[in-house]
Amino acid sequence: MRIAITGASGNVGSAVVDRLLEDGHELVGIVRRPPEDDRLEWRRVDLSEPAQLPELERAVQGADAVVHLAWGFQPSHRIGYLAALGVGGTRRVVGAALRAGVPHLVHQSSVGAYSPRADRQPVTEDHPTEGVPSSPYSRHKVAAERILDRFEDRLTITRMRPGIIGQRRAASGLLRYGVPLLVPGRAVRWAPVLPLPDVVQVPMVHAADVADAIARAVDRRAAGAFNLAAGSLDADEIAEVLGARRVSLPFPVVRAAAAASWRLRLQQVDPGWVDLARNAPPLDVSRATRELEWAPRRTARQVLEEVVDGLVHADSGDTAVLRRRTVPREVGNLLTRGPVSGRTRP
Repeated sequence: MRIAITGASGNVGSAVVDRLLEDGHELVGIVRRPPEDDRLEWRRVDLSEPAQLPELERAVQGADAVVHLAWGFQPSHRIGYLAALGVGGTRRVVGAALRAGVPHLVHQSSVGAYSPRADRQPVTEDHPTEGVPSSPYSRHKVAAERILDRFEDRLTITRMRPGIIGQRRAASGLLRYGVPLLVPGRAVRWAPVLPLPDVVQVPMVHAADVADAIARAVDRRAAGAFNLAAGSLDADEIAEVLGARRVSLPFPVVRAAAAASWRLRLQQVDPGWVDLARNAPPLDVSRATRELEWAPRRTARQVLEEVVDGLVHADSGDTAVLRRRTVPREVGNLLTRGPVSGRTRP
């Protein structure tokens, strides 16, 4: 099959490319900064720009499926840009697929689209998708799903709803977008204590396992939503993996500290992610197991352990998104381009 992939150079995209090439598919990677990788055809498209819709339509022409992975996490202080990329980009991808006559769209949604959990019981795909309103990421994922709702009668649509996705080669990207620039990656193991509230529960899954589910959905042209997770980690387990002693603080205290440090540009992760850690539900993956014959090969703890080890060693990939992060380079970017949380392009 010929498959077009938006965000093909990112965390999930790199794993999806590897898996689909193994399956013998012909791939078109749709990205803003094409890498030097001649295994597939690359098209340069900025999904945040409406003027690039014609180029997007040309990129998906003749495809048997479009896998839409492109999303933005930074700049967190430019919500308009993130909406233009995530929500506007999804609208443009759906429109381009329809006009090009592509029969199947696989959309990367998220656990972030779900409404807050009522308890710690895993939820199935019929759980409400009204999101966590205080999280821009969650609001945008919900808005993207509402776009899909309008076109399900004209296009086979698969919605993947994974937990937090990790892999080793994404470590430098996580450091660049989530850790203050003067902090080296190995510092993630230096903290003797970790202040986390008891309510934290984070579903996780490995990028390669997400790629496996996407490949299975493409082969089956499976429609509907699929939860993807390898389990959830609570606050104590997260502290154990980081080698720190957990200190239980009230959620409002942690949230206020995150919000203040973000507003002061001391760190670049907006407080909506703290709200997601509190409210995101555990995921029941029985539908993916049953209909896609999917099962994760790594546990949630193994995923976090791999990510943390990658952070310590500043592991990286071969694309601009996954490039190696170094403190001197980040300082240079700060001086020439400003903080990552406020750049027009991260």
